[in-house]
Amino acid sequence: MQPTNIHDVVADEFGQVNDYIVSQLKSEIPLIEQIGYYIISNGGKRLRPLMVLLSARAAQSANGLSETSLSNAVKMASIIEFIHTATLLHDDVVDESDMRRGKKTANEEWGNAPSVLVGDFLYTRAFQIMVDVGSFQCMEILSGTTNIISEGEVQQLINCGDPDTTEESYIKVIQYKTAKLFEGAALCGAVVAEASDVYQEALRQYGMYVGTAFQLIDDVMDYTSTAEEMGKSVGDDLAEGKPTLPLIFTMKHGTEDAKQRVRSAIETGGLENLETILADVRDCGAIEYTEAEARKQSDLAISAISILPDSPYKQALINLANAAVNRRT
Repeated sequence: MQPTNIHDVVADEFGQVNDYIVSQLKSEIPLIEQIGYYIISNGGKRLRPLMVLLSARAAQSANGLSETSLSNAVKMASIIEFIHTATLLHDDVVDESDMRRGKKTANEEWGNAPSVLVGDFLYTRAFQIMVDVGSFQCMEILSGTTNIISEGEVQQLINCGDPDTTEESYIKVIQYKTAKLFEGAALCGAVVAEASDVYQEALRQYGMYVGTAFQLIDDVMDYTSTAEEMGKSVGDDLAEGKPTLPLIFTMKHGTEDAKQRVRSAIETGGLENLETILADVRDCGAIEYTEAEARKQSDLAISAISILPDSPYKQALINLANAAVNRRT
């Protein structure tokens, strides 16, 4: 994804978010700062905090944001990034990952216990900042969001090793564990901008659709990209026995041999037949199907914000929805 033009319209605010994030990593415990800086500064596109800023600006493009609303948007964007980073720290422990964004994961570098505990620190720091923002509605949104993310992660854990996982169950998991934070980001942006209920709902839907599209493409990349492009090992989902949509589709539409290979791989995990399964997934049309489903979600996102007034911020949101399905990293 090439997000430069998407960032440009909120470049000043985005710089403020980065500065604020660094200021909020301060702790009397050096290891917290060390791990916090490591993962926060470890690349990443910061799409979720960007969505907060763009949503706030797009919702009030005619009147502009007050100083208070702008300050709260910056804080809310930082909150979203802290919550996201906390989930990454915990996910890497659960998945036993050793690489993220081309670098060692925090759990690989420092161990599982420090990674989990610093993830907890980032969660709690996010809610401290939320109190400072003082929006009960945002507190309600994000407390519900973090709870649903946890449910999604648990359901994904349950689905691991289950080759009979349905497409509907898979979609529910990715909407819970991934799309929900995008949804919360867009909605909270609208809330701190004091947007109308209609605009808030439009942006909530936008965030949910973009987040779903983003995860669908993420799951495609596990079968189409190189380790260098993804910043993690190829076949990680397969190794963990995760029944993602490309595999679910292959189980339905692949050859009998392909179906058996995929079923066995999901049940047992591992990468013994990685190259053959990669070919199975590509040959049966699973990649094209998943990409088409992602495009549908992106189109729904763009449609959802059609009621917003035209502005550079609305156009950036449209560009972001398109970029979510066109990315290869």
